[in-house]
Amino acid sequence: MRKVVLYMAISLDGYIADINGGVSWLCGQDINNNSMDSYLKFIKNIDTVVMGYNTYNQVVTELSPDNWVYKGLKSYVVTKKSLKPNKEINFINKDVCKLVKDLKIKKGKNIWICGGANIVNQLIKQNLIDIYHISIIPTILGNGIKLFNNIDDELKLKLLKTENYNGIVDLIYELR
Repeated sequence: MRKVVLYMAISLDGYIADINGGVSWLCGQDINNNSMDSYLKFIKNIDTVVMGYNTYNQVVTELSPDNWVYKGLKSYVVTKKSLKPNKEINFINKDVCKLVKDLKIKKGKNIWICGGANIVNQLIKQNLIDIYHISIIPTILGNGIKLFNNIDDELKLKLLKTENYNGIVDLIYELR
């Protein structure tokens, strides 16, 4: 069965974005080193990406306005807005947990939960994330949008692997 993988970067103090929703701080200690080894290894096992509208909007308006960065992946954007789907992007107005359950039973590679925090926390509460791949960026924001928020129950994880590059530490866990 396909795995659901949370692959996301956070600040050392656990934020996915600054107080204004910005992510310009998402880089290693050497800003001239754009090594993407971790991402390139990860993406080989993914064919589907799920995100909320805010993440989608940030990608298409700020991070990559000229081309869809998830080209070749089946993309699902969970939103209440009425937007027209295209060849690669499906806009879904349904419960993200139901969507992920439906995707998980289909044939294919792993499913990437790309963002944001609201989507992630809904999936955690339903125990639908199999792998947690968290990249710790060497930055302390002090405030902003927390990745893990309002989790009711303790979640036990097992460390599978650690990697580090350019001051970034990747922690890869699975559920125990």
